Amino acid sequence: MAYYLGIDGGGTKTRCLLADETAVLAKAMSGGSNIIRLGETQAREALHTAVRQACATAKISPDQIRAISIGVAGASVPEIAAKIRGILTELTPQISLANIEVVGDNVIALEAAFGTGPGVIAIAGTGSIVYGRDAGGRIARAGGWGFAISDEGSGHWIGCRAISAILRARDQGHETRLAAMVLQAWKLTTIDDLVQQANSTPPPDFPRLFSIVLRAADEADPIARELLADAGAKLANLAAAVIGRLTPHPPKKMAPIGTLPVTIPPVAMLPVATTGSVFRQSPIVREVFYNTLQASFPGIDVRQDPVDPVEGALARARRM
Repeated sequence: MAYYLGIDGGGTKTRCLLADETAVLAKAMSGGSNIIRLGETQAREALHTAVRQACATAKISPDQIRAISIGVAGASVPEIAAKIRGILTELTPQISLANIEVVGDNVIALEAAFGTGPGVIAIAGTGSIVYGRDAGGRIARAGGWGFAISDEGSGHWIGCRAISAILRARDQGHETRLAAMVLQAWKLTTIDDLVQQANSTPPPDFPRLFSIVLRAADEADPIARELLADAGAKLANLAAAVIGRLTPHPPKKMAPIGTLPVTIPPVAMLPVATTGSVFRQSPIVREVFYNTLQASFPGIDVRQDPVDPVEGALARARRM
């Protein structure tokens, strides 16, 4: 019996699926395994925990696994991919390195949404990126350049901007429900404490504030709702950039052939799917994302239900 392992190594959690040729036999989840953000030690612990849990549930040994596909941020950097591959071979030394695939989290998410076909996937979890492929196999991406300079619409981005919005409101003499909730979440007393915490080294866990912003938005806090709407618009703009690069633009006028005018048929737009905790948990983000894309590309197919990237990782492992 051949066994296959698909892993989604996120910044907050690691999820894996263990399967044979036809059925999923086990699921497991552990902490984050983004080696860039969390370091090699924590990534190793999270990956080993998830793999061992899945194998224990399926009642198999890790050395029975034939192929592994893992999606992680930073996989395009050879040193990062080599470290991840090395961590996995510590558990599965019998597997050929050729049967351990390390790809970007965007690659497994696109696979989960569209298989090997064309489409655009917008990812917004701890970080964010939009990635697409056309029918000819051309690829394009937008965003995802790291927490300090990019990752618009992500949990980290929302958390950082929540602090900024609280301080801007205070500068204008306004108190906000969001401020009180963030102080409570971080176990702080004053705004001065908040400023010190936000500027500390290493920086605080800004993505954890996403859930606070969600709760404040549910309680009709206008700043929180505006933050989420802005996140949806930023993500839609990234998706529009990818769509624009991958979709050819036909002539708008009728083209005469001989004496008969022939209408140029419109080019089919690439479908769009989403994934990540920001999309899954925020109706405001989903609504603004959908409406913004529809305004730019009327009739575009934006899938309503976020996809599960770990299913894409498993599909790729099975193909190996």
